[in-house]
Amino acid sequence: MSNVSGNTGGLKTAQLRALDRLAGRRVSPDRIVSPELAREIAGMSFVLGRQIGVLIDRAGRVFEVVVGDHRGIMLPVLPQIRGTGGRLKGLRCVHTHLAGEDLNDDDLMDLLFLRFDLMAMIKVDENGYPERLYAAHLLPTPLAGRNWVFLDPVVPSQQTDNFLELINSLEQEFARVSPRLEVDGQQDRAILISVTTLPREVAEDSMAELVELAGTAEVHVAETVIQRPRKINPRIIMGRGKLGEIMLKALVNNANLLIFDQELSPSQIRSITDHTEMRVIDRTQLILDIFARRALSREGKLQIEMAQLKYLLPRLGTRDDALSRLTGGIGARGPGETKLEIDRRRIQERLAILARKLEQVGRERHHRRSRRRKKDLPVISLVGYTNAGKSTLLNTLTHSQILAEDKLFATLDPTSRRLRFPRDLEVVITDTVGFIRDLPDELLLSFKSTLEELHEADLLVHVIDLGNPAHSDQIRVVDDLLRELKLDTIPCLRVLNKIDLVDPAFLDNLARQLNGFPLSAMDSKTFGPFLDRAQDLIMKKIV
Repeated sequence: MSNVSGNTGGLKTAQLRALDRLAGRRVSPDRIVSPELAREIAGMSFVLGRQIGVLIDRAGRVFEVVVGDHRGIMLPVLPQIRGTGGRLKGLRCVHTHLAGEDLNDDDLMDLLFLRFDLMAMIKVDENGYPERLYAAHLLPTPLAGRNWVFLDPVVPSQQTDNFLELINSLEQEFARVSPRLEVDGQQDRAILISVTTLPREVAEDSMAELVELAGTAEVHVAETVIQRPRKINPRIIMGRGKLGEIMLKALVNNANLLIFDQELSPSQIRSITDHTEMRVIDRTQLILDIFARRALSREGKLQIEMAQLKYLLPRLGTRDDALSRLTGGIGARGPGETKLEIDRRRIQERLAILARKLEQVGRERHHRRSRRRKKDLPVISLVGYTNAGKSTLLNTLTHSQILAEDKLFATLDPTSRRLRFPRDLEVVITDTVGFIRDLPDELLLSFKSTLEELHEADLLVHVIDLGNPAHSDQIRVVDDLLRELKLDTIPCLRVLNKIDLVDPAFLDNLARQLNGFPLSAMDSKTFGPFLDRAQDLIMKKIV
């Protein structure tokens, strides 16, 4: 398999073979490039009239040869290799310039975005010989407003600095200035990014929630970045300069993941990934991942798989070169199906299968509800923002042991228990999946059968987390979702949870303002007024 990529069109067979032979060359690891290799790529670049670049690993092996045009080279997608397990890529890029120009912005951006050990350039003189070798490497902290430093130009045959010693000391400096990372080596380390035109206070509240989501997904948050531009870049959502700053933060913090608070389009994900070669996900994908981890029931797993496939379908890309290969067999009409088309068709087929399975599960759920109705048992459904304390309230009310953690979406699958009120009234109380702002449409559609359970409720109990500074926004999100699901016609009782975290005077005023009942979900002694009011509302409904 050839290790030559880029603009090879129009080259003769002998020229292609000569380029291919470069890919097998080795240089001394302690030099940026050997004088012989520098002369060879300068001469070939001069003859072809195209820039030529070589990627060299820390063992001195020419990893790949890249052919460009007269003005520049386009680097291919590179594997995630690390020469010594450090923060840098483990590769150095050495390429030619034919017009006498210095290292330019594109070279420096590639150095930053791709985390190269070094970006080096050979100026080719008018006779096709290497004039000087120019190089730059990254810095852990900006110097004079720049994230890189230039080395002194040198004739390739007169290199005196030890390249490996330079890179090792650079890696040590990155490690020295970075915070200590007391995390599992297998744990993802992420930089959380919000690019929004909304007010800063709103952006900070949303970012705080994204940090909680990342913690629930067991992702270590290395740093958070909020940018409020006048206009959103439609391609990479932010400017290249800001993206460069984030890449330096990722380098210093040894991060391997970028999580955006905003939902990204398929083209934006591809563009950012191509620029940075880092894994990129958005808020929706993070929530889907959490749901996939937390779903325990058969129905929940089916719903999550459907939501993930619906999210994935428009985001199937063509990054794999093999996608363009034809796979049509004998009798295939036209060019046959590409791998991309096959992937899409298989996802569509799987979605159809999941829809049928969920329909069957829905019928079973409807049958259970019918049997419950025959027993004339009223239904109370707990609703509210995720992590508001719904599961804890259900556990305390019914003396159950449902999983209740201080995490977002700790429980996904609906749970029902019987509850006997003080005045000899028995009801079924149900805990449902928590709501969140910007809940992905894929999840709302996939959880349709689960949310239908709420339509059977005689009373909704909206659990509000007073310990969260953004509880007012959370109330609005829940109320909006209830209206969207056409549940606002069902009587709703508000309970103000976590009263031990707020000032009593503030609590009294808020209880009057929201017409709610203060309580602590962990203390049944605070339930009296709430239970009395809930029983009154149930009795009115069933009489």
